[in-house]
Amino acid sequence: MDGNGHHYLIFATAAGYCAIAWNQVGITRFQLPDSSAEAAERNVLRRLPRAERGIASPKLLDLVATVKRYFEGEEIDFSGVTLDIGEQEAFFEQIYAAARQVGWGQTTTYGTLAKELGAGPEAARDVGQAMARNPVPLIIPCHRVLAAGGKVGGFSAPGGSVAKAHMLELEGVHLGPPPPAQQSFDL
Repeated sequence: MDGNGHHYLIFATAAGYCAIAWNQVGITRFQLPDSSAEAAERNVLRRLPRAERGIASPKLLDLVATVKRYFEGEEIDFSGVTLDIGEQEAFFEQIYAAARQVGWGQTTTYGTLAKELGAGPEAARDVGQAMARNPVPLIIPCHRVLAAGGKVGGFSAPGGSVAKAHMLELEGVHLGPPPPAQQSFDL
């Protein structure tokens, strides 16, 4: 085992190749789908350069299977997954805990999340920074946190805001202008 105790696994999903990293406490990193196994591995090792490929426990294999089902469109709740995301600013910890409560098919905004945490509108930027630095996207569902007015906003995962919109569409959330109203005429 290496000095930091991180291991990782690369796996294929319907959306591309993901990477998941863990230590003896919990999940430490999650890499959203990328175009190849090599790209997913490169991305996880950029963040955890001393991590080693690991042999997944049955519990971790269950989580991998759950992630695969998510990307096939099944409603999944990741709020019970044990995490070890390291030292975080206290406010970021609160943001991540609040974001984990945003369920399947639901969204919130950076400003709303800040307000729910008792902070002023200026803290929306902090929420955005926390989402951008999220070490375990999907498990902490940063894709469900939108910019003001329900706009997609940024997304630092492979594919950017297109990937974010796709994940929301998997959950039945449709972004953009509403479809035109249907008119009926009685003759």
